[in-house]
Amino acid sequence: MESCVRITGVMETTEPSLTRYFVPMLLLQMIAPSSEHFTVTGLQGPILAPFGGIVELSCQLSPPQNAEHMEIRWFRDRYTQPVYLYNNGKDLHVETISRYVERTELRKEAIREGKVTLRIHNVSVDDHGEYHCFFKDGDFDEEAITDVKVTATSLGIQILVHPPNTKGLLVECSTGGWFPQPQMEWRDSRGEIILPTSISHSQDTHKLFNMKMTLLLKQSSHKNVTCCLRNPVTGQEERTSIVLSDQLFPWNSVWILILSIILALLVIFIMVPSVALHRLQKPQEKGSRARSSVCSRVCTKDCLPITGSTDCSRRMRNPIVVGLIIIVLTLSVITSLIVYLHHKSRVPASDPHFQLDTMWLEDITVILCVLTVFITMIISFIYFKFRGILEYRIQASNISSGTLDKSTVEEEACMATLQNSET
Repeated sequence: MESCVRITGVMETTEPSLTRYFVPMLLLQMIAPSSEHFTVTGLQGPILAPFGGIVELSCQLSPPQNAEHMEIRWFRDRYTQPVYLYNNGKDLHVETISRYVERTELRKEAIREGKVTLRIHNVSVDDHGEYHCFFKDGDFDEEAITDVKVTATSLGIQILVHPPNTKGLLVECSTGGWFPQPQMEWRDSRGEIILPTSISHSQDTHKLFNMKMTLLLKQSSHKNVTCCLRNPVTGQEERTSIVLSDQLFPWNSVWILILSIILALLVIFIMVPSVALHRLQKPQEKGSRARSSVCSRVCTKDCLPITGSTDCSRRMRNPIVVGLIIIVLTLSVITSLIVYLHHKSRVPASDPHFQLDTMWLEDITVILCVLTVFITMIISFIYFKFRGILEYRIQASNISSGTLDKSTVEEEACMATLQNSET
């Protein structure tokens, strides 16, 4: 009985010690798998993917281990819409996004070391962005993110020089097939930046950028201009230059020629009649001067003193002065009209109708100038014609009535009165 009691006591004391030993061991076994799990590392930095080409995205388990039984999922911004899905040795194309089914493949040559590579064929603009490489083993999962930047650079840059017009010379640089949107600028022969008149862009069906930049040159100071484009991602730069001749800037000399022709017409049709009228008035002016010299000394009832205002008004009635005033006013109106229409801009230089609008302004300018000159010549002709007829009739009536002799007698009487007063 005593031995039995002792054995029972030994068993009672041994059972709690075994329990204390197995519980920590079980906990360690539960915790150990977590410490032996993995992290996922992807490619560092943005990955450049050429448009229409192939890009490969790799990720690696650390520490290396077999990933054949795991779930491997590549996705963009949504977990439920995978770009590629692999699970337990099978490629699940049914659950992937339709546009990636025929363009993607998962390279699994090193999957037992925990490395896989996603290859994307025929890269498009829509492939630009972040990609998540997701590994899942049971209840444990990890992921790595890789940034993909799609790039496209066009080698075709065209420079178009439009016909010169009154506003200047419009030079246009256009190109297409860029991604992302390139940096675009004009440069002169010294490499200095020239501010563009306008920059516009559009995107085609493939979402590639088509660029157009214009430059309106109003003088021939820039004889060599270069169109430069730079891809902001790759830093690749493309450029095309063009040499501009001085003959492409003819409008300054054209306007000088137009104004010279207008001036010649005004001189012929305005100054010639005014000079003829001035010669017709010379006999009458001689008599008025003689009388004025006498009347300036004595004041009688019929002989009033001459003032500055009356002398000024007499000069303003001079046909030559009137003709010069008409010419100056007409040239001022025409010059103001040309300058106003030259600076008037209804559409920007980038608008397809810019050339048409400029040609319309040129036609309107020429028509208004011609109308102004024509109306001025007609009015001047009528004015000088009627005034000449009027002056001729006045002289004819004075001669027939003896008015000139009477004025001479009055002048002699004034002179005699002046002599008597002095004595």
